[in-house]
Amino acid sequence: MLSYLTLSLAFAALLSFQPPPPTTGSKALVLVANKGAHTLGLIDPVAGRQIATLPETGVTGHEVIASPDGRLAFVPIYGNSGVGSPGTDGSTLDVFSLSDRRLVHTIDFGHGVRPHCPMFGPKDGLLYVTTELDQAVTLIDPHSFKIIGKVPTGAPESHMLAISSDGTRGYTANVGPGSVSVLDLVDRKTLTVIPVADHVQRISVTPDGRWVFTSDTEKPRLAVIDAASDKVNSWITLPAEGYGSAVTPDGKWLLIALPNAPGMGVVDLSTMQFARTVPLPPLPQEVLIQPDGKMAYVSCDKSRQVAEVDLSDWKVKLIDAGNNADGLAWAP
Repeated sequence: MLSYLTLSLAFAALLSFQPPPPTTGSKALVLVANKGAHTLGLIDPVAGRQIATLPETGVTGHEVIASPDGRLAFVPIYGNSGVGSPGTDGSTLDVFSLSDRRLVHTIDFGHGVRPHCPMFGPKDGLLYVTTELDQAVTLIDPHSFKIIGKVPTGAPESHMLAISSDGTRGYTANVGPGSVSVLDLVDRKTLTVIPVADHVQRISVTPDGRWVFTSDTEKPRLAVIDAASDKVNSWITLPAEGYGSAVTPDGKWLLIALPNAPGMGVVDLSTMQFARTVPLPPLPQEVLIQPDGKMAYVSCDKSRQVAEVDLSDWKVKLIDAGNNADGLAWAP
């Protein structure tokens, strides 16, 4: 039998035991390109805070994408100016390990190309990066980090890229020309260039690939392009000039940054009508939607924050990020 002393010691140990603190955070991360700080920010969406910043090798990264397995982040180093403006011409792309939180490789394009918007092909797994000064989208093997090809865009200032869910079509917003290039990503060629407005910015496509959207940055309106005809089908009137946009996974809403509102606009895609504005801090830039469609994240340049918007009730929480918070990506 156990002695009285043994039982007493066991009982005392039980009383003194302190369970480990509950785990906070999650494996998933929201990545933010802190343009003015020249860093990649890692945000824990559960804890609601930026948990790390990784310095970039140059000036400066505007956009970011995570590999589908969430292991790596890719940050093109654009340069120190805006699209179409004088300045340095970036020629590299930084690759970061998100688990080790360190730079693991830098891809060199060999000359100044102003690399900007990175996207993963949903079918082929290749990394597509807009390279403005080459008037092309450059293809990279994300495993070997080798450049393996290009798709010409047929226009200068091809700044942002959207890819259809079947991976066959790419669309670039050509800022200064005010056009959208339609790309055949299988045969790697330009299909057509669609005239849209005097000046456009950002681009998005619905999950079913039917509609493509780009903002007229000189008028408060959003172009609706029919992907079947490759023509502007209609315009959606906005309360202010639009910028970055994204469509919810269910295809119900288009969410769009309105820098001068300032806020996040909500478009009902069943009616193609503007539905509401969610107020945000100054100069919202880019919209990222969580894969499950429950939350949206909007980078807010001037306030150095990322706004988390609950899409069930449109309530907003603010997360401190870095100077000139811009590009966003989800790392699973």
